[in-house]
Amino acid sequence: MKKIELFEPAMCCSTGLCGPSVDPALLMITSAFDALQGVKTIEADRYNLSNNPDVFSERADILAAIKDDPDAVLPITVVDGQIVKTGAYPTIDELSDYTGLVFVPAEQSGGCCGGASGCC
Repeated sequence: MKKIELFEPAMCCSTGLCGPSVDPALLMITSAFDALQGVKTIEADRYNLSNNPDVFSERADILAAIKDDPDAVLPITVVDGQIVKTGAYPTIDELSDYTGLVFVPAEQSGGCCGGASGCC
C-alpha cells in the first residue's frame, strides 16, 4: 500500500478552508485527499501543526526539517516514508506521479456525461 502524508503549517481548522479568503492550493489539496480516501491501495493523511502536534513530534525527519524555519519548509509531502517535497503543496501532476492515479479537474467537461453523446 502506498502511503502519502502531508505535514502542514498551523491553520485555524483541519483543512485550512475557513475564513473569508480560501487559498486555491488548499482547496485543490483538500479535494484530492478527499478523493484518495476512497482508494483502497493508498493511505493518504494530512497533519496540521495546530491540530496534530503529536504526529510532528513523533517524526524525527519532520522535526529536523522544520527545526530552523518551519515557515520555509511547510507543507512537507512524504511518500512511503521519504520526504519528496517541501515548501509548497504538491501539484495535481505530482500527486499523479506519487500515486500512479490520474486526477481529473472537477470543472473538466466531456466524456460520457459531459459531452454531446447523450449516453447518460
